[in-house]
Amino acid sequence: MTNARTYALAMDAADPLRPFRNEFLIPKHRDREQTYFVGNSLGLQPRGARAHVLEVLDKWAGEAVEGHFSGDTAWMTYHALVREPLARLVGALPQEVVAMNTLTVNLHLMLASFYRPAAGRSAILIEAGAFPSDRHAVESQIRLHGFDPSVDLVEVQPDEANGTISMAAIGQAIADHGPRLALVLWPGIQYRTGQAFDLSAIARLAQAQGAVAGFDLAHAVGNLPLALHDSGADFAVWCHYKYVNAGPGAVAGCFVHERHGQAGLPRMAGWWGHDPATRFRMAPEFVPAAGAEGWQLSNPPVLALAPLRAALEQFDRAGGMPALRAKSEKLTGFLEALIRERLSGTLEIITPAEPARRGAQLSLRVAGGCDESSRGRGRELFEYLRETGILGDWREPDVIRISPAPLYNRFGDVLRFVEEVEHWRGV
Repeated sequence: MTNARTYALAMDAADPLRPFRNEFLIPKHRDREQTYFVGNSLGLQPRGARAHVLEVLDKWAGEAVEGHFSGDTAWMTYHALVREPLARLVGALPQEVVAMNTLTVNLHLMLASFYRPAAGRSAILIEAGAFPSDRHAVESQIRLHGFDPSVDLVEVQPDEANGTISMAAIGQAIADHGPRLALVLWPGIQYRTGQAFDLSAIARLAQAQGAVAGFDLAHAVGNLPLALHDSGADFAVWCHYKYVNAGPGAVAGCFVHERHGQAGLPRMAGWWGHDPATRFRMAPEFVPAAGAEGWQLSNPPVLALAPLRAALEQFDRAGGMPALRAKSEKLTGFLEALIRERLSGTLEIITPAEPARRGAQLSLRVAGGCDESSRGRGRELFEYLRETGILGDWREPDVIRISPAPLYNRFGDVLRFVEEVEHWRGV
């Protein structure tokens, strides 16, 4: 791309999402805006988040307990304010989603309902190198049911270059272990490689073998267009502090397909999951609310939901995931093209090249293999970039993740990253 600067300036000038950058608080580095590529770890703060949080604080100060019942933002039903925009974001029916708890808590709640092992069908299938929290949760659930993870935790090994996994390998593993599979838990995007997966295909393969299909969408929500209802997934869990920009440790999300919403599944029950029509009768019997809300445990965390409201409003105003994905493909494609043209001897891209098999993130490795020397050079580059005000993130043993987020990153940011790597290479 011989006129990269001209292209970047033109694309930024014509970008229909350009105004949204000004709706975020961008950290400074030496009196200059940081070039921030870490939306895959923690999204930037929307300016509107503060107003929503202050609204809750002011209501608390002025009304105290009466704030549960007054006005359009009554705390008693505050979680319902995010239900429909959240459903739009993940391609679900409103009754299929709920914002509650944190990701791994929600995963355990889903496993309590959907992992029902029996003799001869007790295995859970995940990807090798899964995010540790998922692996810990799955292993502990297997043990809690009296089974052995060394037998019943099946990990699908990468079969492609750079540690990615083909659909053929996933399908073969599900077929090979099918008669003993109780559940398949798969990521929407693999956190280290940045590889995206066909959720509908994986759900069909799992369910054809009599297994439950569940997904961890931590790196997919707010990054890829999703169609959870149509995918047929039994359940899904995710966080909102990455691409959704709802703040550190933000309240998480959960999806339960409508076919399970009133199916009387066993669950870890709590008062707030009780049918709201009879909740305040304080009866001892648990009557679950219809849909995903029936898995709630305690009062919604109103102060934590407030930034999520602001973030979801932005997604709706931006035109939803189709508009963001259109820009994201161009941004990440620009990054890939520049790396291949100008940094081919310096950086290797381990994320799949096909746009359909990735989201915003490119996972990069300093060229030269996986030996100690290349790992050291990778860390050196990461630290150099940080010192110049370009922030990606580092994943052991040797990966730099760069994730241009379409709501606030520009094509000029991508060009700056490439130019600084060129400077580092020439130092």
